[in-house]
Amino acid sequence: MSTSAPAFDVAAVREDFPILARTLHEHPLAYLDSAATAQRPRAALDAEIAFLESSNSAVHRGAHTLAADATDAFESAREVVAGFVGAAPEQLAWTSGATAGLNLAAYAIGNASAGRGGRAASRFRLFAGDEILLTEAEHHANLIPWQELAARTGARLRHIPVREDGTLDMDAAARLVSDRTRVVAFAHVSNVLGIVNPVAELVELARMVGATTVLDACQSAPHLRLDLPALGVDLAVFSGHKLFGPYGVGALYGRTDVLEALPPFLTGGSMITTVTLNEAEYLDPPQRFEAGTQPVSQAVGLAAAVEYLGRIGHDAIAAHEASLALRMRDGLRGIEGVRLLGDAADAERVALWSFDVDGVHAHDVGQFLDSRGVAVRVGHHCAQPLHRRFGLTATVRASAALYTTEDEVDRMLEAVSGVREFFGVTS
Repeated sequence: MSTSAPAFDVAAVREDFPILARTLHEHPLAYLDSAATAQRPRAALDAEIAFLESSNSAVHRGAHTLAADATDAFESAREVVAGFVGAAPEQLAWTSGATAGLNLAAYAIGNASAGRGGRAASRFRLFAGDEILLTEAEHHANLIPWQELAARTGARLRHIPVREDGTLDMDAAARLVSDRTRVVAFAHVSNVLGIVNPVAELVELARMVGATTVLDACQSAPHLRLDLPALGVDLAVFSGHKLFGPYGVGALYGRTDVLEALPPFLTGGSMITTVTLNEAEYLDPPQRFEAGTQPVSQAVGLAAAVEYLGRIGHDAIAAHEASLALRMRDGLRGIEGVRLLGDAADAERVALWSFDVDGVHAHDVGQFLDSRGVAVRVGHHCAQPLHRRFGLTATVRASAALYTTEDEVDRMLEAVSGVREFFGVTS
């Protein structure tokens, strides 16, 4: 006799997120801004508070009981979060977030380019005329660090175009990759378009020329079953506050050989073996990349958040969110004057849609929705070049998560359908 998994119970899930009981302007809160910051389950809140109340201490320092307890909690959190993305603990370095992780990657490659790190790091060196390949769809955090690296090394930035439907032009990507390509950095999921990019194809293009791959997994980690080693990327980053965890914590994943070869970016206490007045020797990864005081309670909270997701189950969450994505798409398509970005047929995606309302600025749309209790994102979403590519300066972005209900999506759609009339825009 076969048994099926229990149905996804979104009402039960919502009970685990205290903030969802709030009201806005006398309306129940409909939180559709999870792509910016996801809300935290009580399990994550309680885990961080429990650590601070019972074990708060500096890690990897001191012989007293609290220091040992804190270190155990910190390293246990590393093991849990690494396992969540299919990695070994030594392949995961804590950062303050994805932006810090991308800067770490870019500056470590820059230090290698400056001759730091010895022979092992020479494979990462950039010279004038070498190329860094990005996409038109990158978040500024995966664009500006590479701009800075190019400026320091004389390397040239190149960009894979985005088609009108929001997908990457992979024919152009194949033409852009050359024997001068040294880094290929791209988002797993666009934070504006919601489309899952073809990681395997991009990794293969990079491998053909020996380029280092860097993956921004901020928008995929909360929604997709991630196995970073299986994806074949050299480096990847994700952020805690988008993964139902605390602010101020994220991670840099790296293949073991890559982390062992790269020189550090930040230096100071806790990442060294021996220091003299004139030189220092560094610890093995991941501690080599963890100078100074670490986000200990935040790591504990993030581990609790991913354990919570594991208890619910990736497949159940994915099915729920896929249904919401279709509901949002179909509803927005049917509203006069609404232009959807990234409406690619059959593209794999997450439940995130950006759209423009003809004749009404995105900020006005956002305020109108807020007055009805619906929280969405407005602006360029730290992706000005992508908006410029579509002839826009700003859009409205609605993004769902495991706690989002069909009713909340419908409330958003109803509010959007009344925007143009409210602002006196006629066809």
